[in-house]
Amino acid sequence: MHAHALSRRQALLSAGALAVLGGAGCAGQTSSLAPVEASYPRLQALIDRYVSEGRLAGATLAVKTRGAALRYQTAGRLALDAEARADADSLYRIYSMTKPVTGLAAMILIEEGRLRLDQPIGDILPDFRAMRVLTDAASGATRPAENAITVRHLLTHTSGLSYNINAGDPVAELYRRAGLFAGGRTRIPRPGDGAEPATLAEFGARLAAMPLAFEPGAEWRYSVGLDLMGLIIERVSGMPFEQFLYRRLFTPLRMTDTAFYAPGDRVNRLTTNYFVQNGALTPVDDRARSPFANPEGVAYGGAGLISSARDYARFCEMILNQGALEGARVLSRETMRIATSNLLPPGAARTPALQGGDIGAAIGIATAASVRPGQEPPGALGWGGAAGTTMWVDPANQAYVVFMTQFMPSNAYPIWSELRTAAYADFAALPEVRRTPINISDRPRRNY
Repeated sequence: MHAHALSRRQALLSAGALAVLGGAGCAGQTSSLAPVEASYPRLQALIDRYVSEGRLAGATLAVKTRGAALRYQTAGRLALDAEARADADSLYRIYSMTKPVTGLAAMILIEEGRLRLDQPIGDILPDFRAMRVLTDAASGATRPAENAITVRHLLTHTSGLSYNINAGDPVAELYRRAGLFAGGRTRIPRPGDGAEPATLAEFGARLAAMPLAFEPGAEWRYSVGLDLMGLIIERVSGMPFEQFLYRRLFTPLRMTDTAFYAPGDRVNRLTTNYFVQNGALTPVDDRARSPFANPEGVAYGGAGLISSARDYARFCEMILNQGALEGARVLSRETMRIATSNLLPPGAARTPALQGGDIGAAIGIATAASVRPGQEPPGALGWGGAAGTTMWVDPANQAYVVFMTQFMPSNAYPIWSELRTAAYADFAALPEVRRTPINISDRPRRNY
């Protein structure tokens, strides 16, 4: 721990903790039986149907539940024009599934006492010390922000920052004009768009010049907070953001294929991303010419990574194991327990995206959107990406599912909800798997 850090528990409680995972931070009991080989016919039928109907080029599932060994199930190919079949090592653009990775990276610094959750980000990035809030879109009038943006605000999407994808938000339009397209390697330019920043530092400087959409801490709005968090991690750790991820997460967890681009020896495993248009798939990022095969580009912590089902399953396994995987511990149990607590700022308005029951604050991995009554037990944690990928971790059943595919927009199909229905039907049909789900809906939630 840092020489000037508080004790681990004091540091965590004084820092609060980010809502890295958003549900209750408890794990179910584990089976004493050796893992059985299980199959998931409903999940397989679902992805087979989507591929046979031409709605997906290919898909990969990584599935695990209590008492059963991790299993990979696949359908289709890397691309419509490719011969190679999709498999556990195929590479997919995971977009917003980058957010939990960045959140846990920040949690490492919080655990070490090098970062505090309620610390004003202006302490680290001086350009953010005197932010202004937009009061009139037509005139561009602003007022000084009453509250400082904190690390908590960034990681819970309550900072007042916006996203270029937020429809109807005048600040989002300002972002587009300023070239603030986080994770936009495959973005199609349009008239009026500004040139994109060349570095995270330039991204942060441009962002600081933008007005806020609302007072920090006042409400939840999906934002570039995790992208800016990458710059903060870079400044606090003293190393490039991507290097911090490799050293502190990817290397100890042996996530060998998760990166901001696919190097030459892995390009042949990259998939093609498609846009769903008039019921057909139109290539929007061809695997043969993808900018994700180019090392040049900004390492955005909100939407920049590519990964495989095998790699992301290891990340989910670490979450399920409360911070450890195969002898490598990246976060303490106490840190993970706090990280899965509800950490929305008190009084933050809940937008429709956050309506619902037992939710956690969101860094993008867990909101009410991941708690679907009748489909997941309370406390399940999950998030998806813009190109159709999704995942969830279910501590009550010691289960997780990783789904990798490539189509945009992610709401073009109802496949995310269909996956959950199929998964729990498959889980229930495994009589040889010892499952004792824990009812955690009545567990009190704590705010830190």
